[in-house]
Amino acid sequence: MKDLLRTRTSLVEGVENILNLQAKLESDASNKYLAMAAWLDRNGYANTASYLYKQAEEEREHFLKVFKYITDMGGIAVTPSIPEVQQEFASLREVFEIALQNEIAVTQAINKVIAKCRAENDYATEDFMMWYVAEQREEEKNARRALELFELIDENEAAGKFQLDVQIAKIG
Repeated sequence: MKDLLRTRTSLVEGVENILNLQAKLESDASNKYLAMAAWLDRNGYANTASYLYKQAEEEREHFLKVFKYITDMGGIAVTPSIPEVQQEFASLREVFEIALQNEIAVTQAINKVIAKCRAENDYATEDFMMWYVAEQREEEKNARRALELFELIDENEAAGKFQLDVQIAKIG
């Protein structure tokens, strides 16, 4: 049966597998941002929480875009399981340090997908993934900008916390 299914798709198995891994990574990123947003809400950072709720939704859209691409190409999209995610954070700064590391991990994963596409001469999927390359440049830039704000605004003061909450929400 697997051989029959394989004849109905232009995706080679290795590209399909790595795309499913990418879809899971995007889904996981959405869940992580959702947990971060909830923590921010609980800790009085309403503006920044709103920003990360939007990020969670954006990551979900990224997941669905990959998932739908796999099915559109005749592949088998695998619905990812939902892993446990970190719920508590030591500080506002830690949230964005983790966010930046997550974005870097997503960028590296996208690069692996593109490398696999090139190895398999899958130009259609490579072209599809180039949107993600541009998107990740923006995502990493925004996460770095949030961390730069901590160098300019003192998180340890009440006024600083307020300013960070306002300024981070303006990013992007």
